[in-house]
Amino acid sequence: MTAVTELHRGESEPGRNPGLALDPDWVDSVRVNRSAVERRTAALPGRRSVKKDWQAAWLLKAITCIDLTTLSGDDTPGRVRRLCAKARRPVRAEILEALGAAALPIHTGAVCVYHEMIETAVDALAGSSIPVAAVSTGFPAGQTPFELKLREIELSVAAGAAEIDIVISRRQALTGDWKALYDEVRAFREACGPAHMKTILATGELGTLRDVGRASLVCMMAGADFIKTSTGKEPVNATLPVSLVMLRMIRAYRERTGHAVGFKPAGGISKAKDALTYQALMKEELGRPWMEPALFRFGASSLLGDIERQLSHCVTGRYAASHHQPMG
Repeated sequence: MTAVTELHRGESEPGRNPGLALDPDWVDSVRVNRSAVERRTAALPGRRSVKKDWQAAWLLKAITCIDLTTLSGDDTPGRVRRLCAKARRPVRAEILEALGAAALPIHTGAVCVYHEMIETAVDALAGSSIPVAAVSTGFPAGQTPFELKLREIELSVAAGAAEIDIVISRRQALTGDWKALYDEVRAFREACGPAHMKTILATGELGTLRDVGRASLVCMMAGADFIKTSTGKEPVNATLPVSLVMLRMIRAYRERTGHAVGFKPAGGISKAKDALTYQALMKEELGRPWMEPALFRFGASSLLGDIERQLSHCVTGRYAASHHQPMG
Protein backbone atom coordinates (compact mmCIF):
# COMPACT_ATOMS: atom_id res chain seq x y z
CA MET A 1 0.00 0.00 0.00
CA THR A 2 1.37 3.41 -0.94
CA ALA A 3 1.70 6.27 1.51
CA VAL A 4 -1.08 8.15 -0.28
CA THR A 5 -3.64 5.34 -0.19
CA GLU A 6 -2.70 4.27 3.35
CA LEU A 7 -3.35 7.70 4.83
CA HIS A 8 -6.70 7.89 3.03
CA ARG A 9 -8.10 4.58 4.20
CA GLY A 10 -10.85 6.45 6.10
CA GLU A 11 -12.29 6.30 9.59
CA SER A 12 -15.82 5.83 10.94
CA GLU A 13 -17.98 8.91 11.47
CA PRO A 14 -18.20 10.04 15.12
CA GLY A 15 -21.58 10.63 16.70
CA ARG A 16 -22.75 14.16 17.42
CA ASN A 17 -21.98 15.81 20.73
CA PRO A 18 -25.24 16.02 22.72
CA GLY A 19 -23.70 18.25 25.35
CA LEU A 20 -24.41 18.09 29.08
CA ALA A 21 -25.51 20.29 31.94
CA LEU A 22 -23.21 23.18 32.76
CA ASP A 23 -20.64 22.14 35.37
CA PRO A 24 -19.31 25.38 36.95
CA ASP A 25 -16.79 23.54 39.12
CA TRP A 26 -15.21 21.88 36.10
CA VAL A 27 -15.06 25.22 34.28
CA ASP A 28 -13.48 26.94 37.29
CA SER A 29 -10.89 24.17 37.64
CA VAL A 30 -9.36 24.88 34.21
CA ARG A 31 -5.74 25.99 34.50
CA VAL A 32 -3.20 26.69 31.74
CA ASN A 33 0.59 26.77 32.13
CA ARG A 34 1.34 29.37 29.47
CA SER A 35 5.12 28.85 29.42
CA ALA A 36 4.71 25.09 29.00
CA VAL A 37 2.18 25.58 26.19
CA GLU A 38 4.51 27.97 24.39
CA ARG A 39 7.51 25.65 24.76
CA ARG A 40 5.52 22.71 23.40
CA THR A 41 4.24 24.56 20.35
CA ALA A 42 7.48 26.38 19.59
CA ALA A 43 9.28 23.06 19.26
CA LEU A 44 6.67 21.37 17.08
CA PRO A 45 7.46 22.74 13.59
CA GLY A 46 11.12 21.76 13.84
CA ARG A 47 10.55 18.34 15.38
CA ARG A 48 7.77 17.01 13.18
CA SER A 49 8.10 16.86 9.41
CA VAL A 50 7.18 14.41 6.68
CA LYS A 51 8.98 14.05 3.36
CA LYS A 52 8.46 12.85 -0.19
CA ASP A 53 5.51 10.43 -0.66
CA TRP A 54 4.36 10.87 2.93
CA GLN A 55 4.33 14.63 2.56
CA ALA A 56 2.14 14.31 -0.54
CA ALA A 57 -0.18 11.96 1.36
CA TRP A 58 -0.52 14.35 4.30
CA LEU A 59 -1.15 17.29 1.98
CA LEU A 60 -3.87 15.43 0.10
CA LYS A 61 -5.44 14.60 3.45
CA ALA A 62 -5.22 18.28 4.39
CA ILE A 63 -7.21 19.20 1.28
CA THR A 64 -10.07 16.97 2.40
CA CYS A 65 -10.13 18.91 5.68
CA ILE A 66 -10.37 22.40 4.16
CA ASP A 67 -13.54 24.45 4.50
CA LEU A 68 -12.99 26.34 1.24
CA THR A 69 -14.20 29.80 2.15
CA THR A 70 -15.33 33.05 0.58
CA LEU A 71 -16.64 35.68 2.98
CA SER A 72 -16.27 38.95 1.12
CA GLY A 73 -18.60 41.84 0.55
CA ASP A 74 -18.12 41.48 -3.20
CA ASP A 75 -19.06 37.79 -3.39
CA THR A 76 -21.17 37.00 -6.44
CA PRO A 77 -22.99 33.85 -7.58
CA GLY A 78 -20.35 33.37 -10.27
CA ARG A 79 -17.51 33.48 -7.75
CA VAL A 80 -19.27 31.00 -5.47
CA ARG A 81 -19.93 28.60 -8.37
CA ARG A 82 -16.28 28.71 -9.37
CA LEU A 83 -15.27 28.06 -5.77
CA CYS A 84 -17.61 25.07 -5.64
CA ALA A 85 -16.10 23.72 -8.87
CA LYS A 86 -12.69 24.02 -7.22
CA ALA A 87 -14.00 22.22 -4.12
CA ARG A 88 -15.14 19.32 -6.29
CA ARG A 89 -11.83 19.03 -8.15
CA PRO A 90 -9.17 20.77 -6.05
CA VAL A 91 -6.12 19.21 -7.74
CA ARG A 92 -5.39 18.80 -11.43
CA ALA A 93 -6.06 15.29 -12.72
CA GLU A 94 -2.52 14.77 -14.02
CA ILE A 95 -1.05 15.56 -10.60
CA LEU A 96 -3.36 13.05 -8.88
CA GLU A 97 -2.52 10.46 -11.53
CA ALA A 98 1.21 10.92 -11.00
CA LEU A 99 0.74 10.56 -7.24
CA GLY A 100 -1.27 7.35 -7.63
CA ALA A 101 -4.31 9.07 -6.14
CA ALA A 102 -6.59 9.30 -9.16
CA ALA A 103 -9.08 6.85 -7.66
CA LEU A 104 -9.27 8.57 -4.27
CA PRO A 105 -12.21 10.85 -3.40
CA ILE A 106 -10.15 14.04 -3.10
CA HIS A 107 -12.38 17.05 -2.50
CA THR A 108 -12.58 19.73 0.15
CA GLY A 109 -14.35 19.17 3.46
CA ALA A 110 -16.97 21.88 2.83
CA VAL A 111 -17.62 25.21 1.14
CA CYS A 112 -18.23 28.07 3.58
CA VAL A 113 -20.25 31.15 2.59
CA TYR A 114 -22.52 33.87 3.90
CA HIS A 115 -26.25 33.14 4.12
CA GLU A 116 -27.05 34.92 0.85
CA MET A 117 -24.90 32.47 -1.11
CA ILE A 118 -26.14 29.21 0.44
CA GLU A 119 -28.64 28.32 -2.28
CA THR A 120 -26.08 29.05 -5.00
CA ALA A 121 -23.52 26.81 -3.29
CA VAL A 122 -26.03 24.02 -2.65
CA ASP A 123 -27.01 24.04 -6.32
CA ALA A 124 -23.39 24.08 -7.49
CA LEU A 125 -22.50 21.14 -5.23
CA ALA A 126 -25.57 19.04 -6.05
CA GLY A 127 -24.68 15.39 -6.54
CA SER A 128 -21.49 15.64 -4.51
CA SER A 129 -20.98 14.77 -0.86
CA ILE A 130 -19.56 18.22 -0.08
CA PRO A 131 -21.63 20.09 2.53
CA VAL A 132 -22.31 23.80 2.55
CA ALA A 133 -21.35 25.64 5.73
CA ALA A 134 -22.76 29.06 6.55
CA VAL A 135 -21.45 31.65 8.99
CA SER A 136 -24.18 32.94 11.25
CA THR A 137 -25.24 34.81 14.43
CA GLY A 138 -23.97 38.21 13.36
CA PHE A 139 -20.64 36.99 12.01
CA PRO A 140 -17.96 38.18 12.63
CA ALA A 141 -18.64 40.44 15.65
CA GLY A 142 -21.71 38.67 17.04
CA GLN A 143 -23.28 41.98 18.06
CA THR A 144 -26.78 41.52 16.62
CA PRO A 145 -29.89 40.89 18.76
CA PHE A 146 -30.27 37.37 20.10
CA GLU A 147 -33.61 36.78 18.36
CA LEU A 148 -32.08 37.73 15.01
CA LYS A 149 -29.20 35.32 15.62
CA LEU A 150 -31.61 32.43 16.14
CA ARG A 151 -33.62 33.38 13.07
CA GLU A 152 -30.48 33.64 10.96
CA ILE A 153 -29.53 30.08 11.92
CA GLU A 154 -33.01 28.78 11.12
CA LEU A 155 -33.07 30.49 7.73
CA SER A 156 -29.63 29.15 6.82
CA VAL A 157 -30.60 25.58 7.72
CA ALA A 158 -33.82 25.94 5.71
CA ALA A 159 -31.78 27.20 2.73
CA GLY A 160 -29.70 24.01 2.76
CA ALA A 161 -26.69 24.63 5.00
CA ALA A 162 -25.57 21.36 6.56
CA GLU A 163 -23.11 23.10 8.90
CA ILE A 164 -23.48 26.38 10.80
CA ASP A 165 -20.47 28.35 12.04
CA ILE A 166 -21.75 30.51 14.92
CA VAL A 167 -19.86 33.18 16.86
CA ILE A 168 -20.10 33.53 20.61
CA SER A 169 -20.72 36.80 22.46
CA ARG A 170 -17.18 37.53 23.60
CA ARG A 171 -18.33 39.77 26.45
CA GLN A 172 -19.70 36.74 28.29
CA ALA A 173 -16.32 35.03 28.28
CA LEU A 174 -14.49 38.26 29.11
CA THR A 175 -16.73 38.87 32.15
CA GLY A 176 -16.76 35.22 33.23
CA ASP A 177 -20.53 34.86 32.75
CA TRP A 178 -20.27 31.21 31.81
CA LYS A 179 -23.94 30.45 32.38
CA ALA A 180 -24.95 33.14 29.89
CA LEU A 181 -22.47 31.75 27.36
CA TYR A 182 -23.75 28.22 27.93
CA ASP A 183 -27.40 29.26 27.54
CA GLU A 184 -26.64 31.19 24.35
CA VAL A 185 -24.71 28.36 22.68
CA ARG A 186 -27.29 25.81 23.81
CA ALA A 187 -30.02 27.85 22.14
CA PHE A 188 -27.94 28.08 18.97
CA ARG A 189 -27.50 24.31 18.99
CA GLU A 190 -31.25 23.80 19.23
CA ALA A 191 -31.83 26.23 16.35
CA CYS A 192 -29.31 24.30 14.22
CA GLY A 193 -31.46 21.18 14.34
CA PRO A 194 -29.83 18.55 12.10
CA ALA A 195 -27.04 20.89 10.98
CA HIS A 196 -23.67 20.45 12.67
CA MET A 197 -22.63 23.46 14.73
CA LYS A 198 -19.11 24.89 14.77
CA THR A 199 -18.63 27.39 17.59
CA ILE A 200 -16.21 30.25 16.88
CA LEU A 201 -14.49 31.52 20.02
CA ALA A 202 -12.62 34.47 18.43
CA THR A 203 -9.68 33.52 20.63
CA GLY A 204 -7.68 36.61 19.72
CA GLU A 205 -10.23 38.65 21.64
CA LEU A 206 -10.53 36.48 24.76
CA GLY A 207 -7.46 37.82 26.54
CA THR A 208 -5.95 34.74 28.23
CA LEU A 209 -5.29 31.11 27.43
CA ARG A 210 -7.24 30.15 30.55
CA ASP A 211 -10.31 31.91 29.20
CA VAL A 212 -9.79 30.16 25.86
CA GLY A 213 -9.82 26.84 27.73
CA ARG A 214 -12.87 27.70 29.80
CA ALA A 215 -14.83 29.03 26.82
CA SER A 216 -13.95 25.86 24.88
CA LEU A 217 -15.26 23.68 27.67
CA VAL A 218 -18.49 25.65 28.12
CA CYS A 219 -19.24 25.50 24.39
CA MET A 220 -18.71 21.74 24.33
CA MET A 221 -21.00 21.34 27.33
CA ALA A 222 -23.60 23.33 25.38
CA GLY A 223 -23.43 20.88 22.47
CA ALA A 224 -20.88 22.27 20.01
CA ASP A 225 -19.92 19.68 17.39
CA PHE A 226 -16.73 21.65 16.65
CA ILE A 227 -14.87 24.41 18.40
CA LYS A 228 -13.18 26.91 16.09
CA THR A 229 -10.43 29.38 16.87
CA SER A 230 -11.39 32.48 14.93
CA THR A 231 -13.55 34.23 12.39
CA GLY A 232 -10.48 35.10 10.34
CA LYS A 233 -11.43 38.75 10.75
CA GLU A 234 -9.67 39.45 14.07
CA PRO A 235 -6.18 40.99 14.27
CA VAL A 236 -4.93 37.71 15.80
CA ASN A 237 -6.46 34.48 14.55
CA ALA A 238 -5.36 30.84 14.78
CA THR A 239 -2.11 30.25 16.70
CA LEU A 240 -0.47 27.05 17.86
CA PRO A 241 -0.64 27.90 21.61
CA VAL A 242 -4.36 28.65 21.43
CA SER A 243 -4.90 25.50 19.38
CA LEU A 244 -3.03 23.32 21.88
CA VAL A 245 -5.19 24.61 24.74
CA MET A 246 -8.37 23.90 22.76
CA LEU A 247 -7.20 20.42 21.78
CA ARG A 248 -6.46 19.51 25.37
CA MET A 249 -9.92 20.65 26.39
CA ILE A 250 -11.35 18.44 23.63
CA ARG A 251 -9.30 15.54 25.01
CA ALA A 252 -10.47 16.19 28.58
CA TYR A 253 -14.09 16.39 27.41
CA ARG A 254 -13.75 13.12 25.49
CA GLU A 255 -12.18 11.36 28.47
CA ARG A 256 -14.94 12.48 30.82
CA THR A 257 -18.01 12.18 28.56
CA GLY A 258 -17.04 9.80 25.77
CA HIS A 259 -18.09 12.38 23.13
CA ALA A 260 -15.73 13.44 20.35
CA VAL A 261 -15.70 17.13 19.40
CA GLY A 262 -14.02 18.48 16.29
CA PHE A 263 -11.52 21.31 15.92
CA LYS A 264 -11.22 24.03 13.28
CA PRO A 265 -8.30 26.48 13.20
CA ALA A 266 -9.12 29.46 11.01
CA GLY A 267 -7.43 32.65 9.92
CA GLY A 268 -3.82 33.07 8.82
CA ILE A 269 -3.22 29.46 7.75
CA SER A 270 -2.10 29.89 4.16
CA LYS A 271 1.01 27.72 3.71
CA ALA A 272 1.29 23.98 3.20
CA LYS A 273 3.96 23.76 5.91
CA ASP A 274 1.47 25.29 8.38
CA ALA A 275 -1.10 22.64 7.45
CA LEU A 276 1.47 19.90 8.12
CA THR A 277 2.27 21.39 11.52
CA TYR A 278 -1.39 21.48 12.52
CA GLN A 279 -1.90 17.93 11.31
CA ALA A 280 1.06 16.77 13.42
CA LEU A 281 -0.38 18.57 16.43
CA MET A 282 -3.77 16.90 15.91
CA LYS A 283 -2.24 13.45 15.59
CA GLU A 284 0.00 13.81 18.63
CA GLU A 285 -2.63 15.33 20.92
CA LEU A 286 -5.82 13.55 19.86
CA GLY A 287 -4.86 10.64 17.61
CA ARG A 288 -5.53 9.41 14.09
CA PRO A 289 -9.34 9.95 14.03
CA TRP A 290 -8.79 13.72 14.41
CA MET A 291 -7.01 13.87 11.05
CA GLU A 292 -10.31 13.20 9.28
CA PRO A 293 -12.73 15.90 8.08
CA ALA A 294 -15.42 14.61 10.45
CA LEU A 295 -13.31 15.98 13.34
CA PHE A 296 -10.85 18.42 11.77
CA ARG A 297 -11.21 21.34 9.38
CA PHE A 298 -9.08 24.24 8.23
CA GLY A 299 -10.91 27.52 7.75
CA ALA A 300 -9.01 28.82 4.74
CA SER A 301 -9.27 30.53 1.39
CA SER A 302 -5.67 30.56 0.14
CA LEU A 303 -4.22 27.39 1.72
CA LEU A 304 -5.34 25.17 -1.15
CA GLY A 305 -3.27 27.10 -3.69
CA ASP A 306 -0.03 26.59 -1.78
CA ILE A 307 -0.77 22.90 -1.20
CA GLU A 308 -1.26 22.50 -4.95
CA ARG A 309 2.12 24.12 -5.58
CA GLN A 310 3.78 21.67 -3.18
CA LEU A 311 2.07 18.69 -4.81
CA SER A 312 3.18 19.91 -8.22
CA HIS A 313 6.74 20.10 -6.88
CA CYS A 314 6.46 16.53 -5.56
CA VAL A 315 5.63 15.35 -9.09
CA THR A 316 7.69 17.62 -11.35
CA GLY A 317 10.46 18.95 -9.12
CA ARG A 318 9.30 22.49 -9.92
CA TYR A 319 6.90 24.91 -8.23
CA ALA A 320 4.02 25.83 -10.50
CA ALA A 321 3.06 29.45 -10.94
CA SER A 322 0.14 30.58 -8.82
CA HIS A 323 -2.03 31.24 -11.86
CA HIS A 324 -1.97 27.50 -12.56
CA GLN A 325 -4.03 27.00 -9.40
CA PRO A 326 -6.87 29.55 -9.78
CA MET A 327 -9.27 29.70 -6.86
CA GLY A 328 -12.23 31.48 -8.40
